[in-house]
Amino acid sequence: MGEQIERRTMWDGVRPYLEPAPLAALFLGISSGFPFAMIAATLTTRLAEAGIEKSTVTAFALTFLAYNFKWLWAPIIDAIKLPLLGRIGQRVSWLIFTAILVMVSIVYLGSLDPSADIAAVAVAAILVGVAGATFDIVIDAYRIELLEPRQLGVGSGMSQYGWRIGAAAAGATALIVAQRYGWQMAYTSVAFFALFAIGTGLVMGEPARRIEPKPLKGPLAAAIAYVSPLAEFFKRKGAMLVLVFVLIHKLGDTLANLTFRLLFEDLGYSKDEIAIYDVGVGFWALLVGVFVGGFLYARLGMKKSVLISLILMAVSNFGFAALAAVGHSNIGMASAIGFENFASGIGGVCVVAYLSALCNLNFTATQFALLSAAASILGRFVTGTTAGSLIENFGYVDFYLLTTALALPGVLLFWWMMHKGLVDQSLGTAGEISTGDVESPADEPR
Repeated sequence: MGEQIERRTMWDGVRPYLEPAPLAALFLGISSGFPFAMIAATLTTRLAEAGIEKSTVTAFALTFLAYNFKWLWAPIIDAIKLPLLGRIGQRVSWLIFTAILVMVSIVYLGSLDPSADIAAVAVAAILVGVAGATFDIVIDAYRIELLEPRQLGVGSGMSQYGWRIGAAAAGATALIVAQRYGWQMAYTSVAFFALFAIGTGLVMGEPARRIEPKPLKGPLAAAIAYVSPLAEFFKRKGAMLVLVFVLIHKLGDTLANLTFRLLFEDLGYSKDEIAIYDVGVGFWALLVGVFVGGFLYARLGMKKSVLISLILMAVSNFGFAALAAVGHSNIGMASAIGFENFASGIGGVCVVAYLSALCNLNFTATQFALLSAAASILGRFVTGTTAGSLIENFGYVDFYLLTTALALPGVLLFWWMMHKGLVDQSLGTAGEISTGDVESPADEPR
């Protein structure tokens, strides 16, 4: 009897991950992750290899600002129907269209030589950023509308699995192919990761929870449709504090993450070592972290699990300060990368589930675009403007200690919001059980 109960309990723990919507979130995540990787660590490695100075390399972090300002054009995706292609559905048509844009822009970036024309590479990287950010808008809205409230934790976890699989697989593939056939072939080979999202959209179709927008009649209606998602969000109690939390909670984490490859280059790691320890060990540690994050979310609830994940992500930057102090060490690199990805995996499940629950289903694309963009804008801006100079002036050890200190305000603010009840009061309709949704006794308590 005890064994039967144990088997049933284990199956109950695994079954939610095998439902169609969470599996769709996995494949959507794969396509979402790879464009970011192509202008993040992969491009950093390529530029460093080409002998581009550190201040210029870190300035390329500004190309990520497209992800931070994607909320500006997200209302278009919520409200505008594509001609011809739109007949297959609002979300699916935009999914296919933006996937094609991403593939074309990545192939173009790979065709350029940083040593010959760094300005052209910068423009191409911006194009990838804009295409990837727009792709993200569609993918995030599609994922949230596919998932029922009870699936937000599992779906966020599967999305994070997919994102890291896509980013890690694309990054590793690019390094391995570049080592043997050059960077142009490397970028071309990974462009096909966009096909995972296209296939998912064609199989799953339009999400049942999607609320169709009203037809736009004239400029006034269009203007109202543009501002309505933001106006609805800021009418909620505690909305400004929620936005401040979203802005600062990943400041230290983002600032550290976008400089790891510079540290590895300066410590003399080879491409193969980076692929094995950074990409390989980090990938498996992330998988464990995502699983633990899903467990914490289900057992402890949204608020406590988010708070724990914030603390772990803050502490994880200490490992890179230690690695910088020790020097070239495969064990040190594996340990630092392993713990950082483990903490990020937990945070990816819990924090993303919280951000998803904040959305109103009438404005899913715009509101999640605003929240996800705000989550890293400060870190990316600081990285692009000051990270290289900070590293050159203070060294890596003090730099990573600084990133740890910068993570603490977000932890304290979320703790305060918990105790004041603002976390619950700020949730949107995406986090509410509605007719047709299945409520499980294992759903996290509010």
